[in-house]
Amino acid sequence: MKSIVLDPDQRRVRQSFRRGLASYHDNAEAQARIAQELVSALETHITTPVKRTFEFGCGTGHLTEALRGRIVIDWMLANDLVPECGDAVRETVDAFVAGPIETLSIPTVLDLICSASTVQWIPDQTQLLQRLSDHLAPGGLLALSGFGTGQFRELQALGSSAAAPGYCNAEDWAAKVPASLDILHLAQAPIVMWFDGALPLLKHLRKTGVNGQSREQWSRAKLTDFERRYVEQFGQDGKLPLTYDPVWMIARKG
Repeated sequence: MKSIVLDPDQRRVRQSFRRGLASYHDNAEAQARIAQELVSALETHITTPVKRTFEFGCGTGHLTEALRGRIVIDWMLANDLVPECGDAVRETVDAFVAGPIETLSIPTVLDLICSASTVQWIPDQTQLLQRLSDHLAPGGLLALSGFGTGQFRELQALGSSAAAPGYCNAEDWAAKVPASLDILHLAQAPIVMWFDGALPLLKHLRKTGVNGQSREQWSRAKLTDFERRYVEQFGQDGKLPLTYDPVWMIARKG
């Protein structure tokens, strides 16, 4: 098998998601909801069976399962940076390939390319969207969800350096989409999760791998100070909020 060449950031993100792989599916409630919302928006633009579909960043299969359960798809290829994700979606897709989407060899003349909660990890989204457009058939659909600049706003306010490199608000997507694509759907709406304390919140981040850029080393004193500051700035009725800021985009190739 050909080895996958990754840059340092990709290796760090892969390690974070690989570490949380066993716990991801049951703990990634926001990501599951985001995937369902993407498919709901996509359904309004699909009237016939989709012949050839490609999903990148499939993870443990939240979007994969929603697509296969609600849309008629003849053939589907899935991808993820973490090779072990292939085991999670084996029964749902027709083929799986591991590797970074930026350099992955993918089929052409695709009728649907989709991804949920992944594009925020891609630094050059303009280049990625052009590449994806080049692999779509005329009339093919591109359906993506990422996160806006309000993603984990509480952590950002407290000085976290674990942000993904590609947070992008809905109004900024138009400038990144190539002329070959017409935007059909664009939406942004926050999802707030609530936790009983700093430790459950941090465990949630670890179990879902979403803090893939984090290099934080936690001591008891640091955790205590982090919780104190979190409570002072954002605590409500003994709970701590964590804001997800999903953005959904669907476009069609002319």
